[in-house]
Amino acid sequence: MPTETDSLWGDESDGAVTSAPQAIGVLLPLALFQPYDYLVPAGLSLARGDFVTVPLGRRSVTGVVWGAAMGDVEPGKLKQVVQRLPVPPLPAMSCDFVDWVAQYTMAPLGAVLRMAMSVPDALEAERTLKAWTLGNIAGAKLTPTRQRVVDVLGASPPLPPVELARLAGVSAGVVTDMGKAGLLKSVPLPLKRPFGDPDADASGPKLSDAQARAAASLSTLQPGVTLIDGVTGSGKTEVYFEAVAAALRAGKQALVMVPEIALTPQWLKRFEARFGTLPAQWHSELTGLERRLTWRAVLDGSAKVVVGARSGLFLPYRDLGLIIVDEEHESGFKQEEGVIYQARDMAVVRGHLAKIPVVLASATPSLETMVNVETGRYRAAHLPNRHGGATLPSIHTIDLRLDKPARNSWIAPSLKTEIERTLEAGEQALLFLNRRGYAPLTLCRTCGHRLQCPRCTAWLVEHRFHQKLMCHHCGFESPMPPSCPACQSEGSFAACGPGVERLAEEAAALFPDARRLVLTSDTVTGPAKAESLMRMVAEREVDLVIGTQIIAKGHNFPHLTLVGVVDADLGLHGGDLRAAERTYQLMSQVAGRAGRAEKPGRVYLQTYDPDRAVMQALKSGDRDSFMAAEADDRRQAGMPPFGRLAALILSSRDQGAITAKAQELARSAPHGEGVHVLGPAPAPLALLRGRHRIRFLLKTRRDIAPQGVLKTWLRGHKFPGDLRLQIDIDPYSFM
Repeated sequence: MPTETDSLWGDESDGAVTSAPQAIGVLLPLALFQPYDYLVPAGLSLARGDFVTVPLGRRSVTGVVWGAAMGDVEPGKLKQVVQRLPVPPLPAMSCDFVDWVAQYTMAPLGAVLRMAMSVPDALEAERTLKAWTLGNIAGAKLTPTRQRVVDVLGASPPLPPVELARLAGVSAGVVTDMGKAGLLKSVPLPLKRPFGDPDADASGPKLSDAQARAAASLSTLQPGVTLIDGVTGSGKTEVYFEAVAAALRAGKQALVMVPEIALTPQWLKRFEARFGTLPAQWHSELTGLERRLTWRAVLDGSAKVVVGARSGLFLPYRDLGLIIVDEEHESGFKQEEGVIYQARDMAVVRGHLAKIPVVLASATPSLETMVNVETGRYRAAHLPNRHGGATLPSIHTIDLRLDKPARNSWIAPSLKTEIERTLEAGEQALLFLNRRGYAPLTLCRTCGHRLQCPRCTAWLVEHRFHQKLMCHHCGFESPMPPSCPACQSEGSFAACGPGVERLAEEAAALFPDARRLVLTSDTVTGPAKAESLMRMVAEREVDLVIGTQIIAKGHNFPHLTLVGVVDADLGLHGGDLRAAERTYQLMSQVAGRAGRAEKPGRVYLQTYDPDRAVMQALKSGDRDSFMAAEADDRRQAGMPPFGRLAALILSSRDQGAITAKAQELARSAPHGEGVHVLGPAPAPLALLRGRHRIRFLLKTRRDIAPQGVLKTWLRGHKFPGDLRLQIDIDPYSFM
């Protein structure tokens, strides 16, 4: 595939005309594995990265000049490029990154480009606002109202009509009439961008000695990867802000990736306090205009700092000089649909390609990252203590076999007592259960029928607050049926197990005088809502918080001193190779919400297996020994990060077709030293969104790239019609 970044095609700048039209490769943001060839019109010079319009069938589409022509179509049959768009080209580093990601993930090259061209209308001419400035007022006799308009504009830059009328205290009609009379003249005004220009030299908070040492090591902006390994509340954000300041002083752009937009409100306040303005943001809650303005500002370099979700990695940075991945261990950085990639790992690649620093921050780093630190591939800066004199909370386990909750109750008596003590002391408590909805399963008491999603191999979850049943995998919704679909019994449905809504119902009965708040992804619907709800907690408008993992990280509640985890065993089921690691990370993060100010915190983990290694590690705080044991288990099994995995997922609405194709693939499966294929087997979610699913798992030694093995295995195989193949390099989910 072409990789040249400076080649020109077409007429040179001195006006010389080539003897024959030249052909180039143009990559389109479609599911294509290679560019299409087009001719360069006479008089037009094009370079890699230029945005161009080209014909495709009967329509015109926008693509990017990618390199030399592929040469698989005769020149006489090629169509010409229509035009080059008058916008800066896609930076060479973005083109190289798209190439790399496509090769690694085995995704169509055009599909990866589509992530970099995620805002097509940003390539259109930049829009402007109509504004008024003073026109010909010499000798004009002005009424008092018109004089006020003149006075405002005499002391101001051009103003939009509505703002001008407001500042002058006149009606919009007065401004319009002055324009018609020539007293005002219309000028274009650029649209206001939804971010400011951060001040790198603004003073930040005083850092502790450990923070200052870590910040000094990051501020040199050395290429490579550095882990900020700091306990919850140790001030990791303030440390990497110093690296952001250094990047700004060097004239570079900086990207801060966070796993969830719900984390951004408090983060944004801290950023504004440090740098005097808000950064550019990139997430799904932006309006179309905000996305367009931000994408274009990243391309022209005026967006100096971007904070956002994993997709922010593919923005067209003009001069990116720093990448920070906050909460680097979070599974939310794994993209599971479309182009499947791990954004943390791709951030490391992006930094390597550009020879810029990448900072990973976490209180509970992933095993992959810790192994890279131990082997010297990554540097590390340690923050072992909480900032400002706060201490880590004490962690206790509650053995549910001995300290049993009452029937149809989920809070153990000892935890109930601790919550009562906390509330009586005027402090806040958090009840944590990582399960949305009211109950995970609803069944008929008469016949045992279970309410299942019609499109997935999954039970429907009752959401009593919204009075509906939901599938958490495909989004299917339906009202609760009046009678059992199987036996027609009425009033026979029983909720089995607790969800966070059912826990809130129990909390209301046990603590009726407490001001309660439920925080889940169902209630925290965007950054604005998140800011409002988190403010309520921080300002003590709430006594008892009941929440899911959305509350577990990134939030600072100074009056919250007690955390009760209702089901600490929940994430340990299902055969996930990272189950224990994820449980440790999640429990540590939620425990870290307690005792972040002067009052000490206490954490209680309800479990049926308090002797399990992960529970003992949480209780003792011995993270390193626990992770070392996890590493030994993975090493012996040849599992990541000591081996390589790739998942193949076949799906189709036709179960017979997918079964036959799976058998065909199994017959040609690769075997050899260091290469093993597991499957085919029905996926745990054997039916998802109406499609039947069968999985293979390719396992290789660390030194064997699964991509090459897969290419050889799949060569010659066709997937016609409704049959789809999805490849997941380095899978995180095994559903």
